[in-house]
Amino acid sequence: MERILIQQVKEKVGKEIKIAGWIHTIRDQGSIKFILIRDITGIIQAVVTKDNAEAAKIVGSLSLESVVEIIGLVKSEKQAPGGVEIAIKKIKILSLSSSELPMPVVEKASNETELQKRLDWRWIDLRKPEKVLIFKVWTAMEQAFRDYWTSNGYVEIHSPKFMSVPSESGAELFEVKYFDRKAYLAQSPQFYKQMAMAAGFEKVFEVGPVFRANPSFTSRHDTEFTGYDMEISFIESHQDVMSEEQNLLAYVLEKIKKDFGEDISEIYNRNLIIPKIPFPQITMREAKAILAKLKIPSEKDGDLTPEEERELSNYIKQKENHEFVFVTDYPIETRPFYHMRLENNQKLTKSFDLLWNGLEITTGAQREHRYDILISQAKEKGLKLKSIQFYLDFFKYGCPPHGGLGLGPTRMLMQIFNIGNVREVTYLYRGVKRLTP
Repeated sequence: MERILIQQVKEKVGKEIKIAGWIHTIRDQGSIKFILIRDITGIIQAVVTKDNAEAAKIVGSLSLESVVEIIGLVKSEKQAPGGVEIAIKKIKILSLSSSELPMPVVEKASNETELQKRLDWRWIDLRKPEKVLIFKVWTAMEQAFRDYWTSNGYVEIHSPKFMSVPSESGAELFEVKYFDRKAYLAQSPQFYKQMAMAAGFEKVFEVGPVFRANPSFTSRHDTEFTGYDMEISFIESHQDVMSEEQNLLAYVLEKIKKDFGEDISEIYNRNLIIPKIPFPQITMREAKAILAKLKIPSEKDGDLTPEEERELSNYIKQKENHEFVFVTDYPIETRPFYHMRLENNQKLTKSFDLLWNGLEITTGAQREHRYDILISQAKEKGLKLKSIQFYLDFFKYGCPPHGGLGLGPTRMLMQIFNIGNVREVTYLYRGVKRLTP
């Protein structure tokens, strides 16, 4: 007999079926034993009576989280979860769990095991249906991103993660021994996205790992994460990049809401809103003026602290009834040398961040594609041209105006589920003090 998934059992009332999964709970009432079985698609109740002595004996020996295979008759039962249950005929233990679990799988969110312990035993924590949902949504989200990109003429690239020089600033670098010399783990695919523009690909995207030697212990930073990157050619300004991103995000969120909106609302009490286009946008100067009126302290003129991001988003939400806001015109001091500058103010860049409900999820810009200006801006930043000559060469033989962005999918998931910690939405988190499991 072929195994079926639990979500298919409802269609099999009156039939004998085979399922397999984990023992979620056990309830022993003497003459009858109830067990809840869980697989990737759901949970169902199975029952065995003392008349079936062999099966009853096996159920009596089970521990929570043991893996079993069950053959039984599907019956309607209003009191059972989902309105059906399985009368067990045969039960087989596939893997007996140790009787003492390091942490419970069935627990209330209000009394959940503390985070560090759950990360130590992450594979058990991930057995909870509400945790599985996060990664089902991530799967759908990534597919939606890919669908948008591929249906709009983008080419996928896979850039190297060993680099001879930093791809961003000189800070936050993981240095590794590379045969007889030093190499660095890529902080982004930035240089190679731009190489694709010089190669004539015109529109590219990449999904891949990003490494940042960030010594931060905040709820939104990690040392390795997945990045979504895109770059497009023949743009007029960074406004074209922002326009493309808002279309992309509206498309992705519509897909997620259609497939998982009810589950997200029911389990996480988050009503996913499809954003209206265009997204609001303000300059950094305007943002600082708003925050000053709100009496929010500022640590740096050209950048926003997490508190400033939250308060600015709250202001925009009240004023514009919108969860997103672009912040533009960052000063050159806070942006890399390759960001193009405004024609009417060479102290500001054609760059932006996108905030979603108080969290930065994107950084983007129009890039400088003119060789002589790139060299000038690199010198101004104090960079040694020899070390980045391979990159500068991309622009010596004709390169179109272009721009792009980098987006963090884990930060997207934090906002989709209204979860305040990146560790909860990362399959296996990597931070300053965490390299296992």
